[in-house]
Parts: sequence; structure tokens; C-alpha cells
Amino acid sequence: MSDNLARAPRPNWESTPDTASVPEPRHIEIVSPRSQRHARPKIVYALSAVTGVAAIVLAQLLLSVGISQSAYEVSRLQASQVELGRTAESVTEDLVRVSSPQSLAANAEALGMVSNSNPVYLRLSDAAVLGAPASASGSSAGTASLVPNSLLVGVPLVTELPQTTGQGASLGGSQAEVPAAVAPVAPAAEPNALPTPTTR
Repeated sequence: MSDNLARAPRPNWESTPDTASVPEPRHIEIVSPRSQRHARPKIVYALSAVTGVAAIVLAQLLLSVGISQSAYEVSRLQASQVELGRTAESVTEDLVRVSSPQSLAANAEALGMVSNSNPVYLRLSDAAVLGAPASASGSSAGTASLVPNSLLVGVPLVTELPQTTGQGASLGGSQAEVPAAVAPVAPAAEPNALPTPTTR
């Protein structure tokens, strides 16, 4: 009985499988159609590279021209700034010269003002006059005591200026007309106010 089991045929493990029944793996490759291969020729890449280089060179040229124009503009503005600085210094020197005490005294005398050597003060709290008021003499003793200013030689007085010139520089290159005489406007008197002195 056990004899049949012992003689059962053993499977043949050493035999090779049949190669014709197993399919070989296929190599898959994606190929573009012929119309796509001819749509992008190599010359397009060359033309785009040449165009890019030309655009870069043109941009650099325009940038250098713009920078050089800006440099010329900066140089012109710096020269103008130096010239305006010199003009401002000259005008400041003229202003200091005509605002000296000697110039102010000479212009005041030319306008008819006289100096008074007898000072009188007004106390505002009770409107009291302090000092002995006396009329001022018309002599030029006050200006004679001033130290002469050699820088004022050739500077005209206020009364010697032409009537067509304004105060200082004229606006827009045109000279403004100065009225010959302006009538003073008296302010309206307020009740319980201090009296205002009348001046010429």
C-alpha cells in the first residue's frame, strides 16, 4: 500500500520553462509627429539669441546716453547754484551796508526827520510824560557825531532814488510804480483807549 506512494513520479524541477509562451517586455518611446519636428527649426533659436543680445546692447546704449545727459544737467545746476550763491552774498553785503547806522541816519535826515538830544518818555499805565519836552532842532549835530562809513560813498539816499523803482528787486523784470503821496488813514478811536501820536 505505501508502495504506490513511494513510487509516485517526482516533478521535474530542472527543466526550463517554455520561452515561446512568455512575452518579451516592449520598449515604449514617445515620438513627436513629423509636423511638430519641422515646426521649430534651429534657426529660430539663433534669431532669438541674436535679438536678445541686440536688445541688451541697445538698452545699455540708451542708459549710458541718459546718464551722460543727467551728468551734464547736474553740472549745469551746480554752476547755477554757485552763481546764485555769489549773487546772494553780494546782495547780503549791500543789505548790511545800507542798514548801517550811518545810512539810516542819512536817509532819515533826507526824509526830513531830525534827531532830538532831549529824550522824553511816555508811561503807558497813566499816560504820564517823563522828561522836559522841547522841540527838536533842525541841525544835523546827531549825524555829525557818527563815524563816517566809507562803504556808503556813491550809495544814493532814499530821496535820490528814481520814482519808478520799487523797494528792492522788481517782480517779473518790470518796475512797479511807486505812488508819490499816500494820504494817511487815521484809525478809528476806541473808547477808553490811549491816544495815538500822529506822525508824518
